[in-house]
Amino acid sequence: MTNQNKRSELMTAGVERTPHRALLKSLGITDSEMKRPFIAVVNAASDYVPGHIHLHQISKAVKDGIRNAGGVPFEFFTIGVCDGLSMNHRGMRYSLPSRELIADSIEVMLTAQPLDAVVFIPNCDKIVPGMLMAAARLNLPSAFISGGPMLAGKAGGKKIGLAEVFEAVGKHSAGNISDAELREMEEHSCPTCGSCSGMYTANSMNCLTEAVGMALPGGGTEPAVNMARTRLAKETGELVMELYEQNLRPSDIMGNKGNILNAVAVDMAIGASSNTILHLLAIAHEARVPLTLDDIAQIGERVPQLSKLNPASDIFIEDLHTAGGIQAVMRELSRKDGVLDLSVKTISGTQSDRCNSAKAADGVVIRTVENPHRHTGGLAVLKGNLAPEGAVVKRGAIAESMMVVRGKAKVFDSEQEAVDAILGGAITAGDVVTIRYEGPKGGPGMPEMLAPTAAIAGMGLDGSVALITDGRFSGASRGAAVGHISPEAAAGGLIGVVQDGDEILIDISAGKLELCVADDVLVARVAAFVPKAKPDFGGYVGRYAKIVTSAHTGAILEQ
Repeated sequence: MTNQNKRSELMTAGVERTPHRALLKSLGITDSEMKRPFIAVVNAASDYVPGHIHLHQISKAVKDGIRNAGGVPFEFFTIGVCDGLSMNHRGMRYSLPSRELIADSIEVMLTAQPLDAVVFIPNCDKIVPGMLMAAARLNLPSAFISGGPMLAGKAGGKKIGLAEVFEAVGKHSAGNISDAELREMEEHSCPTCGSCSGMYTANSMNCLTEAVGMALPGGGTEPAVNMARTRLAKETGELVMELYEQNLRPSDIMGNKGNILNAVAVDMAIGASSNTILHLLAIAHEARVPLTLDDIAQIGERVPQLSKLNPASDIFIEDLHTAGGIQAVMRELSRKDGVLDLSVKTISGTQSDRCNSAKAADGVVIRTVENPHRHTGGLAVLKGNLAPEGAVVKRGAIAESMMVVRGKAKVFDSEQEAVDAILGGAITAGDVVTIRYEGPKGGPGMPEMLAPTAAIAGMGLDGSVALITDGRFSGASRGAAVGHISPEAAAGGLIGVVQDGDEILIDISAGKLELCVADDVLVARVAAFVPKAKPDFGGYVGRYAKIVTSAHTGAILEQ
């Protein structure tokens, strides 16, 4: 091994570092190991997140791979929020803010104890982007291996995931399923460890980590319980040593705008979670790549949606993997001119190298560019007087009949108020449920709105009721649900002056979100508007609310 760029020599080389070596020897490090590269293994393992419970096994394989290739692994751990477990209570306000804590804590660890390269082991929603942000910020040779997706469950004779269980709560409230049927779904929807089985945020971000070139092929879709995932972890440990020797860094990969735009294109092609837009903007910021919501909107208008996965269908991540996974999606997308840049580097060759060895599209799970689910991407950006800075909708999970909605607002100043109204039967066909003061500042923490969207679907209203919010949605949400409205109510956004009965236009095809109220009425309302003050939550989220920026910039912190 050569010693170029060996940061760990700040702890191991020279007479001045004798005390440092003494401390390392107390860890069992030998003199011969002092001469080898020190490799960080950043693990998100925890005992109560289904996507993380098995990460110790993944980490062991990574460390074995590092040792196989001549490195010395050092493992440390990050926090991780399970969005399913934190959903619809105060804990959800900590989910998005945890992304910044994860990135910052990794920066602390790898600056205070300077190591030479990194393997990141994430799996769930905010952990993946938090680690990608840290990788871009620190710019050490890095590779990712997630814990992989959960297998789909089965109930009532069909495949199901967590989204169906949330929707079942609404069905049960409406009297459409029995206690026994609800219990069956509870028992069988989450049969294995891994990130929840649909194209929710965790799996979306793991797929995009592969698409952006920071994980090996299969990294986004190989099921958690397959031993192929363990082998992939060992190969990642071996590979990071090659990245160290080549001095190949995240700036060479994520720092290339071509790779970021590739990830956006794949995002559109697979109909991923709307949360990915928040995270891609934040990752691009850390990678010093200029990326705006307008850039994302333009890509969405020219990239076809090739896959429609749960919650938009009964096809799951395991099915995408069998069909060839993300590399097969990219191979098919590359057939459409100007959509992908295959010349860019990844941690394992160029994107062209990867696509050359990928499967061809099967035409069912991965449709061809000639016969897509839709000729535009699975996500869309809307603008208008209600969202002059932008809003986001998961276009690929909406019925065609709901692509243009003109309805009457039913306004709520919190998610819980809306859920109570929906389950209580107060929402009827033609309503536009409007939830405000749930943005990055107003929430605080921009909580996900899976409970109300699932309740709408469960009550059988997803074909006739839309929802708009300055909060955000789970990847498990479906229906005409528009989130990330910017500016948010707490920052003086127009959503703060919407009143019950106001007409709202949602035109997804035209990219419009409008409050249809006379100009003079709006002027008077805005002049009198004082954003509602929410209780100060104190602690971390209280501090977060003071320095977080708008959703349209990725909800990054003020610089």
